[in-house]
Amino acid sequence: MTNSLLNDRDTEFLLYEFLDTEALLQRPRYKEHSREVFDATLKTARTIAEKFFANHNAKGDANEPNFDGEKIQMIAETKQSWDAFSEAGFLAGHCNFDEGGMQLPKAIISTALGYVSAANIASACYPFLTIAAANLLRSFASDSLKAKFLPQMLDGRFAGTMALTEPDQGSALADIRTSAEQAEDGSYRIRGQKMYISGGDQSLTENIVHLVLAKIKGAPAGVKGISLFLVPKMLLDENGQVAQPNDVKLAGLLHKMGFRNTTSTVLSFGEDQGAVGYLIGEPHQGLKYMFQMMNEARISVGAGASILGYQGYAYSLQYAKDRPQGRLPSNQDPSAKQVPIIQHADIRRMLLMQKAYAEGGLGLSMYATSLYEDQHSAPTEEESQLAATLLDLITPVVKSWPSKYCLKANELAIQVLGGAGYIREFPLEQLYRDNRLNAIHEGTEGIHALDLLARKVPSKNFQAYQLLQTEIRKTVLEARQKESLISMADTLEESLQKLDETGMALFTQLQEDVDRGLSNATLYLDVFGCIMVAWIWLRQAVIAANALEGTTSEEDGNFYRGKLHTALFYFEWELPNIQPQISLLQSGNNLPFDMRVDWF
Repeated sequence: MTNSLLNDRDTEFLLYEFLDTEALLQRPRYKEHSREVFDATLKTARTIAEKFFANHNAKGDANEPNFDGEKIQMIAETKQSWDAFSEAGFLAGHCNFDEGGMQLPKAIISTALGYVSAANIASACYPFLTIAAANLLRSFASDSLKAKFLPQMLDGRFAGTMALTEPDQGSALADIRTSAEQAEDGSYRIRGQKMYISGGDQSLTENIVHLVLAKIKGAPAGVKGISLFLVPKMLLDENGQVAQPNDVKLAGLLHKMGFRNTTSTVLSFGEDQGAVGYLIGEPHQGLKYMFQMMNEARISVGAGASILGYQGYAYSLQYAKDRPQGRLPSNQDPSAKQVPIIQHADIRRMLLMQKAYAEGGLGLSMYATSLYEDQHSAPTEEESQLAATLLDLITPVVKSWPSKYCLKANELAIQVLGGAGYIREFPLEQLYRDNRLNAIHEGTEGIHALDLLARKVPSKNFQAYQLLQTEIRKTVLEARQKESLISMADTLEESLQKLDETGMALFTQLQEDVDRGLSNATLYLDVFGCIMVAWIWLRQAVIAANALEGTTSEEDGNFYRGKLHTALFYFEWELPNIQPQISLLQSGNNLPFDMRVDWF
């Protein structure tokens, strides 16, 4: 049994029914494309994923990169996957034609990259980070910096990273110590150490473009004093060619539980004469610039977590169909033929939970992708601004909910296989290890919870929150037109009302005692996410109910009935789990906060 990639029918549903990606062809940016171009792009991506990424997923996990004192040693297949991806043009797939790109919609590129993630998420990290770093440079770097570095990043000769975290600070960016001092030629000398830098060193490219947060000497304290610098591993000559090493040294490789074929590094900047760095944008605005890359990465993390959850679901589903064992409790004949384990009730429960989590997470990620698209190509400025406002609000949820619940899906997939799920001869234990990282990198659940409750929801007098409620209630009204969906619509409306009441209670607590008010922020994030995914499922249910009325295909009928049944399962088995959390939040129960350090 081989591990599958994304389900083509579900991908088609998300792209062309859930999002109506084909409607983007009416926008000027995509007028030269067609549905056939979109589908051919996805077919190419799937072929590359199957041929160049899936072939070393397990091998890269078992033979992680190592440093021999001079260079990083990696299995040959990793380099081959990078070359295949870049040669196909996917590093620049989202860029305009005049930049050498394919000028494709975000949803198509994200789905194409989704195939690569499904095949090998560790090797996929190298191009993903490079794309995000290139996007940041396109937005904020000077024309001269873009001319020197962007073409090489988009054609695969240079890779990109982001270097934020420091050994002593973790996520506390306000307290970073990496310094920058301006030289006579206008460049800067960067000194400091960064860690957990994914792709911080490798043997795939001629050069690596590090985007480094540092403080210029004399800068204001805290986050207001952070600047952003482009610090290449290798310096370029006057013709833009790689010339000599910069003062950037690999201090060590970190050995991870998962994502093992993605190097995780400790980098030292400026141990000798100082690493040459180039200021991006204005001084002291670095964190604002970096948030573009961070938020792009956060949405990618949510999508990646969903894809890994989906991988486990697809594998355990096929296993359950193929594996005969036991008989139904109603059959007491020991000589009767064994049934596939999918016939057993508890197996079906675990498969249904996985489907609810994985397809819910994918739907959530694709919705975020549609907002990103509208932010950049919507017909009017008002539509663009509304999309940007919504995306900013939900980014903590898009990152965190799939990272939590699609990891649960992987755990359930292991359970479906029993002992086979726990051994390395089967892929599920690696999927679980890989997915465990997603709850940590690009901000832990607790950090995103604080961001959502303290900043995103109350921002601009609750503007984005109210806008999201309006969008959700549109779906509620649609669902009430279908008798079979009325109960789910009513439940979602009630959940929204409870979310409002919970928010009011929490903001009262915040005004009285900010520490206590934020102490249960993670519960609030979870409730918020579960309600958002209920909305995603209701949207899918409305589409499925309408499609069922017009389909004559048995295969399509089963597909849509599966969507409807999973939506009902989510509403009746999963969504009620938020009730105890809501009670704790509304009552201001601070028992964890009240636990004194000396009592542990």
